[in-house]
Amino acid sequence: MAQSLHSINAKADVISSLHALAANISAAKGIMNVLKTNLGPRGTLKMLVGGAGQIKLTKDGNVLLKEMQIQHPTAALIARTAVAQDDVTGDGTTSVVLLAGELLRQSERYVTEGLHPRILVEGLELARDETMKFLDDARILVSDASAPTSSEQKDDRNADLNRELLRQIARTSLRTKLNDELADHLTDIVVDAVLTVRNTTHPNLDSQVDLHMIEIMIMEHKSEFDTMLVRGLVLD
Repeated sequence: MAQSLHSINAKADVISSLHALAANISAAKGIMNVLKTNLGPRGTLKMLVGGAGQIKLTKDGNVLLKEMQIQHPTAALIARTAVAQDDVTGDGTTSVVLLAGELLRQSERYVTEGLHPRILVEGLELARDETMKFLDDARILVSDASAPTSSEQKDDRNADLNRELLRQIARTSLRTKLNDELADHLTDIVVDAVLTVRNTTHPNLDSQVDLHMIEIMIMEHKSEFDTMLVRGLVLD
């Protein structure tokens, strides 16, 4: 016969499933509220102060999540998911946190009305499938975009790509992390760097660009607007 009574630690906290769910949702909303003001080109900067007094100003969600000391397991799980998003695509960290937090916030309304969480999960999975279908239909392939201009045709190796579209993509991503003036200055540098290391002979399109071939060197005696692309070897 199975044991019906179990002893637990006298110092342990015992809460109901609803309270545990509410605590997890509260943690997700908490981390969402911290990062939501960072989203987009109009996002605000956050000041991070280290133990030794060092100060760092950033609105990059990936940097914030790595520097923040998150204790709650659910919030830490969301943070790790967002960091993984940045490792794979290089952007979208803040968006992942906001999406997860908002989904849980909206789900809380239905749970309090008595709807079982399993039903909500099934609905979210259906919404995920529909979202993937929409993204497949709405996406624009770089190779399918309009033909490059005559100035862009000088580089025959990248003639199959639309440089202006790549500039728009880079500018959109950079403006979520930097001020507009600096982002516009770095846009052409980023695009040229990627196109320079692109291996057009690689059979796998997703592996044509090896970002490890691009090195960022910090020159402290120069300002950020003096950043330039050097197609070669730099000796400092």
